Amino acid sequence: MPRKFSAFLIFAVIAAFLGFAAWKVLLAPGDLPPEGFARGNGRIEADLIDVSARLPGRVKTINVREGDMVKPGDVLAVMDTAELEAQRMRSLAAVASAQAAVAVAEAGVSQAEAKLALAQSEVKRSEELNRKGVVSQEALDIKRTEAQLSKAGLAAAKAGVEAKKRAVDAEKAALTQIETQIADSTLYAPTVGRVLYRLAQPDEVVGSGGKVLTLVSLEDVYMEFFLPATAAARLQIGDDARIVLDVIPNASIPAVVSFVAPQAQFTPKQVETLAERESLMFRVRVRLPSDLVKTHIERVKTGVRGVAWVRLASRTGLPDWPDDLTPPLMDKLPDPTTRNTGN
Repeated sequence: MPRKFSAFLIFAVIAAFLGFAAWKVLLAPGDLPPEGFARGNGRIEADLIDVSARLPGRVKTINVREGDMVKPGDVLAVMDTAELEAQRMRSLAAVASAQAAVAVAEAGVSQAEAKLALAQSEVKRSEELNRKGVVSQEALDIKRTEAQLSKAGLAAAKAGVEAKKRAVDAEKAALTQIETQIADSTLYAPTVGRVLYRLAQPDEVVGSGGKVLTLVSLEDVYMEFFLPATAAARLQIGDDARIVLDVIPNASIPAVVSFVAPQAQFTPKQVETLAERESLMFRVRVRLPSDLVKTHIERVKTGVRGVAWVRLASRTGLPDWPDDLTPPLMDKLPDPTTRNTGN
């Protein structure tokens, strides 16, 4: 009997503990934000940029490693261009050949102009002799026909020159295309960011559009979270926000509301309370100012979790930020160049 009573008591204690835990997680309202404020869980995010080869080919060199910081215009990788250089030399020769053909055609125009001038001179002379009865009408008609043929020959020669010039333009266009492909074989950093992945190695062959590197763009650093309709309706684009990171709970980072979803969606899993999970939520994005990001670029790390705070408008306006959320508090961030080694 005592053993059964002890087992029953242990079971009752466990059941009570589990029931309390379930109530705490699912039903308890939790630590609500102050009146006039809303908050949501999120993490620091930034857009990913794939640096890809425009044409299929062999990777010649990669100048960066994972974790390196890059700025716009930095050469990240170079594709092998030996085949393209050979095509370029062949195209240069084709351009030179086409230009020589133009010179020959222009010489033909000069020759046709001289023939026409001679034919017209003979026509005038024959007309004068015809009036004197020295040259017959038949001979005059022959001279006039020869002049017309010379005139047609000149027109044909000029048309030939234009055709040869268009051939030069076509060869130059082909040369420009090859030179563009050679230029595209050097992969530059399109923005300031950090190398996230090296997806290829030197001497590897990649296809058209093959990814070589993936960058985390630090031009636009933001945090996304979710708010219920009652809170999202009181937000505006451009409103001030604050971000408090889990790793630095005593520092508040200024941000700006840059996006509020125009349509509601089902609540994602990261929203914890049952009441919020059963309602539709609006996705909100707060963006860190670009000047702030540039100033502390070495400290910016994506994936760091935290809480985003926003103020909700009311009839009396926006509430004042609490002292512990008033920026600037960036001086509380640890200096990445120093390391606490202990004693």
